[in-house]
Amino acid sequence: MSGTNAASGAAPCRFAHYFVICGIDTETGLEPDELAALYQWLEADRQGRDPDTAAAGENFEQSPLKRTFKSKVLAHYPENVEWNPFDQDAVNMLCMPKGLSFRTQADSREPQFHSFLITREDGSRTYGFVHTFYEEVTSPQICSAMQTLYQMHQAENPSSATPSSSSSSSMDSLASSLDEADSPSSSSCRSAACGGYDASRDTLYVSKALCLITPMPFMHGCRRFLSQMHRAVTAASPPPLPLESYVHNILYEVPLPPPGRSLKFHGVYEPIVCQRPGPGELPLADFPLGQTFTLLGVENLVQLFNCTLLEMQILLYSQDYQRLMTVAEGITTLLFPFQWQHVYVPILPASLLHFLDAPVPYLMGLQSKEGTDRSKLELPQEANLCFVDIDNHCIELPEDFPQFPNKPEFIQELSEVLLRYGISPVGGAPPTFVPTTTPGSVSTRHPGLKSQQALRELEDDGRNGNLGGEQLAVLELLQGNATLERLQALAKRTGVRVEALRGVGGEGEGQGGRTAIEEEELRNAKLNVQLREVFASRFTTMFADYEAFVIQSAPDLESWLTNREQMHNFDKASFLSDQPEPYLPFLSHFIETQMFATFIDNKIMSQWEEKEPLLRVFDGRIDKARLYNVRAPSLRSSNYQRCTVLKESAQAIEQRLMKIDHTAIHPHLLDMKIGQGKYEQGFFPKLQSDVLSVGPTNNNRWSSRTATAQRRKDRHRQQTEHLTLDNDLKEKYMQEARSLGKNLRQPKLSDLSPAVIAQTNWKFVEGLLKECRMKTKRMLVEKMGREAVELGHGEANITGLEENTLIASLCDLLERIWSHGLQVKQGKSALWSHLLHYQAREEKLEQQQAESPVSNGPERRKSESSIGMPSLRASVIQDMRHIQSMGEIKTDVGRARAWIRLSLEKKLLSQHLKQLLTRQALTKKLYKRYAFLRCEEEKEQFLFHLLSLNTVDYFCFTSVFTTIMIPYRAVIIPIKKLSNAMTTSNPWVCVSGELGDSGVRQITKNILEMTFDCQNLGKLTTVQLGHDNSGLLAKWLVDCVMVRNEITGHTYKFPCGRWLGKGVDDGSLERVLIGELALPNADEDFGRGCRTPDMQHSPGQTRRVSITSMGGRGYKPTSAQIQEAIGEAVNSICKHFHKPEKERGSLTILLCGEVGLVGALELFFHNGFKSARLFQKTVFVWDFVEKAVAYMESADQMGDMQETAEPLGLTCVSLCHYVSAINSSPRNIGKDGKFQLLVCLGARDRLLIQWLPLLVECPVIQRMYEESALLRDRTTVNALIAVLQTLHDFPITLEASLVKGIDL
Repeated sequence: MSGTNAASGAAPCRFAHYFVICGIDTETGLEPDELAALYQWLEADRQGRDPDTAAAGENFEQSPLKRTFKSKVLAHYPENVEWNPFDQDAVNMLCMPKGLSFRTQADSREPQFHSFLITREDGSRTYGFVHTFYEEVTSPQICSAMQTLYQMHQAENPSSATPSSSSSSSMDSLASSLDEADSPSSSSCRSAACGGYDASRDTLYVSKALCLITPMPFMHGCRRFLSQMHRAVTAASPPPLPLESYVHNILYEVPLPPPGRSLKFHGVYEPIVCQRPGPGELPLADFPLGQTFTLLGVENLVQLFNCTLLEMQILLYSQDYQRLMTVAEGITTLLFPFQWQHVYVPILPASLLHFLDAPVPYLMGLQSKEGTDRSKLELPQEANLCFVDIDNHCIELPEDFPQFPNKPEFIQELSEVLLRYGISPVGGAPPTFVPTTTPGSVSTRHPGLKSQQALRELEDDGRNGNLGGEQLAVLELLQGNATLERLQALAKRTGVRVEALRGVGGEGEGQGGRTAIEEEELRNAKLNVQLREVFASRFTTMFADYEAFVIQSAPDLESWLTNREQMHNFDKASFLSDQPEPYLPFLSHFIETQMFATFIDNKIMSQWEEKEPLLRVFDGRIDKARLYNVRAPSLRSSNYQRCTVLKESAQAIEQRLMKIDHTAIHPHLLDMKIGQGKYEQGFFPKLQSDVLSVGPTNNNRWSSRTATAQRRKDRHRQQTEHLTLDNDLKEKYMQEARSLGKNLRQPKLSDLSPAVIAQTNWKFVEGLLKECRMKTKRMLVEKMGREAVELGHGEANITGLEENTLIASLCDLLERIWSHGLQVKQGKSALWSHLLHYQAREEKLEQQQAESPVSNGPERRKSESSIGMPSLRASVIQDMRHIQSMGEIKTDVGRARAWIRLSLEKKLLSQHLKQLLTRQALTKKLYKRYAFLRCEEEKEQFLFHLLSLNTVDYFCFTSVFTTIMIPYRAVIIPIKKLSNAMTTSNPWVCVSGELGDSGVRQITKNILEMTFDCQNLGKLTTVQLGHDNSGLLAKWLVDCVMVRNEITGHTYKFPCGRWLGKGVDDGSLERVLIGELALPNADEDFGRGCRTPDMQHSPGQTRRVSITSMGGRGYKPTSAQIQEAIGEAVNSICKHFHKPEKERGSLTILLCGEVGLVGALELFFHNGFKSARLFQKTVFVWDFVEKAVAYMESADQMGDMQETAEPLGLTCVSLCHYVSAINSSPRNIGKDGKFQLLVCLGARDRLLIQWLPLLVECPVIQRMYEESALLRDRTTVNALIAVLQTLHDFPITLEASLVKGIDL
């Protein structure tokens, strides 16, 4: 017992935890793979067939050589390690993901290598490295069973003497058990004769796997150890020591290298070196990144990296398990200092295919079968999927996501690193190691290198499928040379070093006494670290100041964990406002991800406990960067900063590998029973378990040292546990705190009953609901925050961008909800295909109703005609038709997103989705019983969360689809009591918005309503309304103009309240009306569910509105009120320019609107104005301006102005010039319109403050203004000039509708 304790005491520091052998159990014989049966059950369920009949009975359609049979863990040593309990099912499933496969002598039987990982509940990982080879079947029972199966297969399918490769379902073909990817000629060599199996003629082989399970990913070391173990079995002569010695050595006598050190241990034939990064370096990553870049190319890899950072669903697809693992581990390694927080299964066993249904971000690898077409692969959801076809070197990206900052420069820097190592940045070709050669060819200038290179390429991750013919020949020659192998083994045993001989075997001396394989490993390690440094330095630059924005609000860990949900941990708005403009689209998405949230959580928790290792390294780098350069000047710069530590990082690794720090104990003879484990070439012996189940007794230095260290650690842990929170409680809090995906990082591989699958789905449903709650809350807070800013509370932030990010992530969430539990997938967007089904049904019903019409239309119309706008009916179908008519959107995913945006803008999202889901028969037809949309209570809560979004205004459709054609309806509403509602003249309108104007549109007279189509105008700002003054009744009193966007339903009201006509009011035949968004009236709003009243104006504004309107109704506002109104108007314009450009809104409203600058100045000019009606004719402010200008012009002609100072003379000229330009404009604008124009032009050209003194000095003022007028008070005028002076800092641009026809 003491032995086991000693062994287990040292286990955390052991290089390997388990040695495992998987293969066929000759006792139980051939069993069909249960997992394959379960898989068929699931597949039948997915396709809506009866699952029970599908799974019953054997599958006789496939040749028995192609079927899956159950593999078993034949042995594993030791029995158990306490902190890494042996999970038999998971290991068996991942060692042989497709079960056992059989071959005959006619098939290719190349050994294969792959790795896997198991993620435990707490997120920690264990790695497995597997060497699979084929061993002859000696058991007569199994051979005869195979013969019988083959005969039954032939009886069932007489035609198929040649194996059929077609399969009923695309997913079946993924699950097919036979790996045909091993040899390029495998499909051609199988003639009718060799496709079958005849016991009398053929030799039967079956796959067997050797596996090492380790706590850290020392891929190269494990790979070399396992291939040497296999070589020892296939070699002509037995290995120097029994195999037990080597297994015992790696399990119990080889330690993990300490951080920053290297370690040498011994395999069967050659020593193996591995190294581990130091505490300040990037963490260990042994999978060859060079290969990942070679397979995908730099451009594709950067795009894949970007999708991973934005937490999309990522599916890797390849025939080769090791490629899946290499790419998955490569990508997650590059995320430093962040970590993937969601489902991570680099090799997805066939029985877990239902996991592709998971409505969460995932990174999974799926093995493809040779000849399977990608188009046949039916994936449950593709709206947010990044599909990586590794073997064809291509990726399919989701639509529309932000690019990684400085992408071209980043790609350039990575390409330079790759080229230094002779790897083409384009990808898709095996790397060439002699830089002078082209991919796939061998340089003829180095004949001696040819064999080494062939071997090296073979070594390099099972890429032997890609070897050219010539290299393959060299390889076969070397492999087939049995004499050479025997000589080598003999030399090894006798201790003679035969260097030249090793050279032929591909282990030739490189520089400095290293073998070719060691050279290769060093090269890989250096390339790995340099590529990773380039990625890491991007994050160091982008997040150099992240600490400044972390919000530390909790006094202690416990209270932080308890309130984690409610707390804001990171000041996103301030962080974004500090970043360079080009980075914002990417960063605003990225800081919303789970990996960023976890990174910040770790940062906050580091106050109370030890820093998480990745965070420690990252913070160290930021501190170092600060020491070397003070970052202040380059803070907001988006200039690309190249990585500066490439040389040092490669040198550190080279030094470790050159100078070995530790050497493990050599393998030695164990105390074994004689005669067991007899060597038999080609067969892996049954190992003696008693010598392998326990480690050495505690007499060697290493284990005693680690045991005391472990005891010390245990004591320390017990003490800290008393001090801090109970660990289980903490883990529970963290589970809850870090949203979904944490506890679903990897599906449980051991128990796959339908009940467990149902429970997993339930977790998904809960997770989706929680995510919906969080997202809607975040959208509301962000939006409310912005409205609070407009009302003068708090600080503004960059919201346009953030809003877009949040809406995009809501679209993604809805797609994931709609694709959960689909019966049969149709099209890339699950939501849009559901809508199309709904549309088809509704249109059918409409047709039936049309045949039996019920009239209730006219009465409805009558009640609304008083408002002047017939109401728009809220209809899911109508909104779909709008989207379908938009030619700009080419894909279903795009249509679904546009429909969501439109519904959100119309405040109908919740109502529309509720409507869609009321058709329960349709939902049942499309979805399985466990789908989110069929969980009644959760569905209700989900719709309720979406309903809360109706409380805020979005323009997320109008502002995104700027080029589409939109139908607008315009209605002119006259004041009936006072005027002829009829007019004989011909009216026209021109509607302008933030994105353009409609041009002049004639309105049929006396109809006063029209509908026109024009390109999206954005938010509407002004309407020009006029008529041609023809006929007898040419005078016209208009109350307002209403304009509605017929797609979004937004209605704008443009108040007028004045006459249009010659000789009435100010003689205007056209007016520019300023609009604002009208609130939906109660009638129209009835169907929309609850809605809080809009906070359109702050209290200050309503007060100012009354001032302006009262100015014209005999009520004289006081001078204080007038001055306040001017101050407020100027203030609003200043605030406008301080907002980010995309969110400024309309400047026209601030200049000419009800509380605009023009209105306030009108009040100022009206104060004390003698506007008595002379002979019933009203005098206007414009009359005063004209008279003043006439005086100046006459004075100028008489020469009086000659004495005035030069600048004043010029100002005088400019004022006269502007007034005459306005008067001679072809437009029929009235006197008030002309005054408005003069103020706007003066503000734009910064002339207002020069013109004011001229008007004040002009003698005309005494005739037209009373003594007490503000305009005659010097102090007030100077104060006004000072206020207007502040507008000179801003570039005021005027809308085209205001200055049309003015020629300056």
